[in-house]
Amino acid sequence: MTSLDLRQHYLEEVSRQFRGYKRLAEGAIEQLSDQDLFVILDAESNSIAILMKHIAGNLRSRFTDFLTTDGEKPDRQRDQEFEMTSSTPRAEIVRRWEQSWEILFSTIKSLSPADLERTVTIRAEPHTVLQALNRALAHYASHIGQIIFLAKHLRSAEWKTLSIPRGKSEEVNAQMLARQQK
Repeated sequence: MTSLDLRQHYLEEVSRQFRGYKRLAEGAIEQLSDQDLFVILDAESNSIAILMKHIAGNLRSRFTDFLTTDGEKPDRQRDQEFEMTSSTPRAEIVRRWEQSWEILFSTIKSLSPADLERTVTIRAEPHTVLQALNRALAHYASHIGQIIFLAKHLRSAEWKTLSIPRGKSEEVNAQMLARQQK
């Protein structure tokens, strides 16, 4: 594989990873009532709605004019991302979430393999595009893990797993092996 092929593969793979994390978050969120989105477990915790608002704010700031402006936009009000009342309609939260993810996916689609070595800034700190994408992927993965944990906690016995159900690993592995052997 040439370095150009590897860079193109990376862009495809990072997009796939972002889409996978988004899909996991949405699979958890879909299981919740509107009221569940606003549950805060304790004073130091965030609700799922707040996590969605924060991810959306970060996505918009980091990936709008990604190659040409600092990833921390002057109009971003990060501290306000962690404030929300339960009167905010679910549709508004989801609308911001979708718009911000679309900014990310459009940005990744617009990148060329050579762009991975370009320098972008986040809070005036230089990063290669590759580093900035990896930083964002790790950041969103951690928050999406929080969303899944909270959703699973809130749904308890009614939780529908987003991966292999408990006690089913061997069955799933056998099915995968059988498919490969066909």
